[in-house]
Amino acid sequence: MDFKITPIKPAEVRELLKLIRELAKFEKLEHEMKATPASLRRALFGPRAVAGALLARSGGRPVGYALYFSTFSSFTGRQGVWLDDLYVCPEFRGHGIGRALIEAVARVAAKRKCGRFEWIALDWNQRALDFYKSLGAKTLDEWVLIRMAGPGLRKLAARKRRPKR
Repeated sequence: MDFKITPIKPAEVRELLKLIRELAKFEKLEHEMKATPASLRRALFGPRAVAGALLARSGGRPVGYALYFSTFSSFTGRQGVWLDDLYVCPEFRGHGIGRALIEAVARVAAKRKCGRFEWIALDWNQRALDFYKSLGAKTLDEWVLIRMAGPGLRKLAARKRRPKR
């Protein structure tokens, strides 16, 4: 199968958003979808861009993407790359597109001299877990992902610190 991977351009944000919606549906997380073309444009191309994305195309059609952002590790003393999303449309899986996308993000990390390249996967997605292990990735089963969002985040942020007596 012939495909090409390129960094996303501003004109491709709507196509990226469509793929993100497909991923949300696949992961049964459609209820969490809040991204818009404007929010993605700001994140990817704004004056304080915080993320990068690569788009895979086959026959001119967008068929997959990888979205990543920078992290930092106090232990390595260097930045890292966090792969937030890796998605390939179901009918295009098994042709090396996912591997090519993850290798392209690994090249971004290597070029930046990152200490780590990390991501998470859903525990029920055995196909993805097997794929990542085949690449040489290691699962960190002793770590637990912690998340605070929405009202809980706003409530914690609004708490006033009481002075010690």
